Amino acid sequence: MSEHPRLQRWVEQTLCCEQQSYSLELVAGDASPRRYYRLTCAGGGAVPRLAVDFSQDSPSGGKQGSFEPPPPLNAGISSDSCPAKSTFIAVDAPATEKTPEFLAINGLLSQSGVRVPAVYASDLEQGFMLLEDLGDQTLLPLLTESVAGNWYEKGLSILSQTAVIGCDTTALEHYDAQKLQTELNVFAEWFVPQLLGLAWDDKAQGVFRELSSLLIERALAQPQRFVHRDFHSRNLMVVGDELAVIDFQDAVIGPLTYDPVSLLKDCYISWPREQQLQWLETYRQRLLAAGVLSIDDTQVFVVDFDLMGLQRHIKVLGVFARLSLRDGKHGYLEDLPLVLAYVRDALVMYAEVMPAIGQFRAWFESVVVPACEQQGWYQEIVLES
Repeated sequence: MSEHPRLQRWVEQTLCCEQQSYSLELVAGDASPRRYYRLTCAGGGAVPRLAVDFSQDSPSGGKQGSFEPPPPLNAGISSDSCPAKSTFIAVDAPATEKTPEFLAINGLLSQSGVRVPAVYASDLEQGFMLLEDLGDQTLLPLLTESVAGNWYEKGLSILSQTAVIGCDTTALEHYDAQKLQTELNVFAEWFVPQLLGLAWDDKAQGVFRELSSLLIERALAQPQRFVHRDFHSRNLMVVGDELAVIDFQDAVIGPLTYDPVSLLKDCYISWPREQQLQWLETYRQRLLAAGVLSIDDTQVFVVDFDLMGLQRHIKVLGVFARLSLRDGKHGYLEDLPLVLAYVRDALVMYAEVMPAIGQFRAWFESVVVPACEQQGWYQEIVLES
C-alpha cells in the first residue's frame, strides 16, 4: 500500500478495479489542507456515471435551503469497461474542509448554468470525492493583454449568472458584520505583529477599528448576493474555450462587488485602472439589465467596489502571512507586494474624502510600509492608472 491506503481502498471499491489497474499522482493543491490526486485508470475497471440528480429541489438532495448530507454518490457506478485510459480527480479532504457544502454548491452552480467539475462519487464520512478531471490549465498563465478581454468577458458572464441566484433558496451563510470583522482581524493578528514584528498598540487598534467600521458598513449596505469568495485567475480552469469554476465550498451570501473585486483586482495579476473600470462598468450594466441593481449610479458602484477591495486585500495580507508562518507555504510571500500595492492605492484614492481611511493611511504609511520595506519579499509595485 502507498501513503494513502484509505483513499486507495475507496477508489478500488468505487471503481470496482484492482490496485494495478490505476495510478494516483498528487497534483498541485491550493491553500487548504485538501489533497488532490489525478487518478489514471488503465483499463479493466468501471467508468463512473453522474450519480446525483441536480434537478431535485435542492442541490444536496435534501430539504430546500439545507446542507443535509447527500446520498452516497457511488450508488450509480456503471459496470461498463474503462476505456484504454481515463482520468479523474480524487480528493482527500479533512472534516474541516466542507465537503457537504462543496457538493451542495456544486449542484447549485450547475443548476445556474455555471461550468463546475462533475461529481462522480463521494464519501462524506471519509472526506473522499471523485471528480471530473478538468486538466491543469488555470486562467492565470494565459492572461496576456491581447486575450484578457475575452477571458474576463467569460468570467463576468459567470458572475452575472451567480448574481441572480435566489438567496432565499440556499443554505449559504451570510457574510455578516462578525464574519467581515473576523477576516479583517487576520491582518491584526498575523501580518502586523507576527510577520512584521510590529506592536499592535493603541494607535494601531484605534485607526483599525474606525476603518473596519467604515468598510463593514459599506459592505453590508450593498445588495447581498451569491459570493464565491475566491473568484480569481487561479480558481478558474480553462476547458476548451470556456471557464470552469472550482474552490467554491466557502461561498456565502454577501456584498455584490466582492467577486468582481476578486477577479478584477486579482491578487496574482494587475490591470490598468482604466481597463479595470471598463470591465466593471460592463458588469454593472449586466446587473442593471438583470434587475439585480435597482439604482443606476456608477460612482456608488465604483466606490463600493474599491472599498470592498480594501477590505479583501487587508484581509489577504494577513492570510498570506498566516499561510507562510503557520502552514509553511512561503510562496505566498511573493504575492504580498501586489496585495500591498492594492491597499496603498485604495488608501490614496479615498484618504481625503473619508476620514477613517485618511487616519488609517497615515499610520499605515508611517509604520507598516517602512517595516515592509525591510522584508526580503518586498518590492515596490506601482499600479497603472
